[in-house]
Amino acid sequence: MSFRNISAWCIRNPVPPIVLFILLLLAGVVSFNRMDVNDNPDVEFPLVQVIVAQPGAAPSELETQVTQRVEAAVRSVSGVDELSSYVGEGNSRTMVQFAIGTPIDRAYNDVNQAVQQIRSDLPEGILEPQVVRVDAVGGPITYFAVETSDMTLEQLSWFVDNTIAKDLLSVPGMAKVSRSGGVSREIRVILDPARMQSYGLTASQVNQQLRQTNVNAAGGRTEIAGSEQAVRVLGNAENAFQLGDTNISVGNGRTIRLSDVAKVSDGYAEQRNLAKINGRQVLSFSIEKAKGSSDVTVHDEAMKKLAEIKKANPQVEFKILFTKTEYVKEQYRSSMLAMIEGAILAVVVVFLFLRDWRATLISALAIPLSAIPTFWFMDMMGFSLNGLSLLALSLVAGVLVDDAIVEIENIVRHMRMGKTAYQASIDAADEIGLAVVATTMSIVAVFLPVALMPGISGQFFIQFGMTVVFAVLVSLAVARMITPMIAAYFLSAQG
Repeated sequence: MSFRNISAWCIRNPVPPIVLFILLLLAGVVSFNRMDVNDNPDVEFPLVQVIVAQPGAAPSELETQVTQRVEAAVRSVSGVDELSSYVGEGNSRTMVQFAIGTPIDRAYNDVNQAVQQIRSDLPEGILEPQVVRVDAVGGPITYFAVETSDMTLEQLSWFVDNTIAKDLLSVPGMAKVSRSGGVSREIRVILDPARMQSYGLTASQVNQQLRQTNVNAAGGRTEIAGSEQAVRVLGNAENAFQLGDTNISVGNGRTIRLSDVAKVSDGYAEQRNLAKINGRQVLSFSIEKAKGSSDVTVHDEAMKKLAEIKKANPQVEFKILFTKTEYVKEQYRSSMLAMIEGAILAVVVVFLFLRDWRATLISALAIPLSAIPTFWFMDMMGFSLNGLSLLALSLVAGVLVDDAIVEIENIVRHMRMGKTAYQASIDAADEIGLAVVATTMSIVAVFLPVALMPGISGQFFIQFGMTVVFAVLVSLAVARMITPMIAAYFLSAQG
């Protein structure tokens, strides 16, 4: 049985195609209900950032001692396309852009290994270098403000960092919670130059010894009372008093306490940024979703979690400053409405030309029978309901009925020759089978290259192009298998 005479086979054996499309409809409905709703398609851009911080260091020092060495190390990594760096006071950032198509996991591992190889060549006073992946189309989905009259700014900052952030990060799909404004807790060590000089110490020596001793480390495993236990070496000071009691070696086997040469205090860092609403200082924080998660779902689950926090802490007030999920929801509603309106208008136009409600109804069935199974194919491909995929469905809303119109119009023409609906459906479908296939394949030939475009554009438009291709191929199957079969039995009264 060839695809050309599949219509005749379906007319003679209506049960298999009916069962097939019932299953496709069910699969499409299930997939539609579980697909993520996003603003844009997820794009994997091979971009890695190396962050090196050295508090108080001048930009010129960081450039020569850190940035240039990091650039030299990562430049030799395979696949690097472009390097760019930013150096500010106490901070160096190097962006490593790889060639499009490079797996981000491999890029991250290669850069991380390159940085670790030169770790010993970097200044001792730097914080541990950070290698992070960069999400090119991500960013916060919602900004919140939080305020209360029962907490100081320091207490509220601690509440956001240790209660709100931890609770929100438990939400599935939540990637990051970032605070803006407020202050961060820190233990300050203010060295006394005169006392250090009397002991023959330098600031770098004190800094190095604190880094070596003020740390928790794994100690392996040991057997205690017949059972194996993990051993940890706890050297991290819990408060300023413990840190002040840290022993500092001054040579010749002598040691002093840190508090002998420095003032150690438990306080807060200087406030570098702030957030205000109507002139009142507040704290703000933003949330970011993980790749592959839904903007709308993550936002809605975050709102539920904040409602639980609000219930446990009635004095805390949350306010949404900005959220792009409202735009995403409106875009989703508009796209779905456009598809429905397009389908209705297509049916009206068909009726105006055919002037037969039975033929119009058969043609109109092609729209849901083509659109709904498309959601299953989209789900199998890992697509989401975003601006581009919904645009594709809106675009083909009228195209989906084209093949069915050609089929049904030719069947009606054969019936006017005096044939029964059954025979007219077989003859008409066989007569124009090749033309219908050619028409559909011409649309596929236009949109398939769009889906297979290389580079970042290709990652954006693959969902657009493949959605159109899936939809028109399903509409071809409907026109060849379902439309003639329904016409053969439903139009029998006009034979």
